[in-house]
Amino acid sequence: MRTGIFLFGGVEMPDAGAGPPAATDRRYSNEEMWRATEQILDMGVLSDQLGFDSFWLTEHHFQYEGYEVIPNGILTGAILAERTEKIRIGMAFNIVPQWHPLKLAEDFATLHNISGGRAILGVGRGTVPREAEVLGSKIGSFDNPDMANADEFNRRQFDEAMQVIRLALDNETFSFHGDVYDFPPPGIPDRGGFVEELTLVPRPLYPYETWQAITSPPTLEQVPRWGWGGVFWNNHHSFVKHHWERFAEIYNDVHGTELSQGEKRLLVLSVCIDDTYEAAIDSVRNGHDEFWKFLGPYGWSRGYMGSDGKPSAPGLIPTLEDSLDQKTWAVGTPEQVAETINFYNEQLGGLENLLIFPAMPGDPYSKVADQLHRLSEQVLPLI
Repeated sequence: MRTGIFLFGGVEMPDAGAGPPAATDRRYSNEEMWRATEQILDMGVLSDQLGFDSFWLTEHHFQYEGYEVIPNGILTGAILAERTEKIRIGMAFNIVPQWHPLKLAEDFATLHNISGGRAILGVGRGTVPREAEVLGSKIGSFDNPDMANADEFNRRQFDEAMQVIRLALDNETFSFHGDVYDFPPPGIPDRGGFVEELTLVPRPLYPYETWQAITSPPTLEQVPRWGWGGVFWNNHHSFVKHHWERFAEIYNDVHGTELSQGEKRLLVLSVCIDDTYEAAIDSVRNGHDEFWKFLGPYGWSRGYMGSDGKPSAPGLIPTLEDSLDQKTWAVGTPEQVAETINFYNEQLGGLENLLIFPAMPGDPYSKVADQLHRLSEQVLPLI
């Protein structure tokens, strides 16, 4: 099993929890947010020293609230690559519609090559309208009144951008002419002729993996068709099993290759470990509630099961007890957390890729470091 660490990367918040302040009422200084960036890098170095397989960052912009302060995980990942030896470096996720696709391809190839082939291409469509609409896209967030039209445009833009990125990364020369992107556009003069094709410089010197979050039925159908890996998070355990198996069915039908039980699928699990169950519950509650205060309005809980056995309506703000019941959170002693991981290992017929989310919004980085040690030294030996 390859086990990685995933951090949102936020500012320490002594007032995290379900009550005030509102998610948008905090405002941190530039110095406080940069300090968080330095601490995130320290956690990446520690993850390498502790022997984790991968370390994943996330891309977000303009979050003065201090939740996620890394706007460019590729650039931050290049710094981390210079400070580490073995750990692979991923993005959960590069928000593709917010990039020029060829700039994303160039930057990823640079990170991949400078790290000796340790970069992971993690891609997603986005969450936050504040980011998307400033940076040249739209997003069908739950709190977006124009959700359906925004989502339709985002999907077209994402699909074309990913075609461009893969063509550019995987071929000596390429061209692409779609509805959203046109590379190269016609009529560009170049030393007596016209540009007909382009060559990306640099391109990857090493094989690379591509992973995308599975957040909707259309994405579940599309990702295995493209041959990428699928990432599953914040879904009721029975939904995970159903989607896990459906992913393999589609992949097998399209590619004519039968996946092993855990191949090309990655489970993300939020974790908090302490000496006793009660201490772990006390430790994680405020961070859990801050997580959902922040992300619930964007519809992130739609993978939870409602009382009717169907996916819950978007906008649900789960309690910690809800999350424990749904098995989206593993909380307790090392033995109890290992038991939840082993539950998934058995239910899914074998986990090949596990990504641990061990830091809730607002957690001090001393606590994050403690969680990394506990995972490495107390939990993983029990898996």
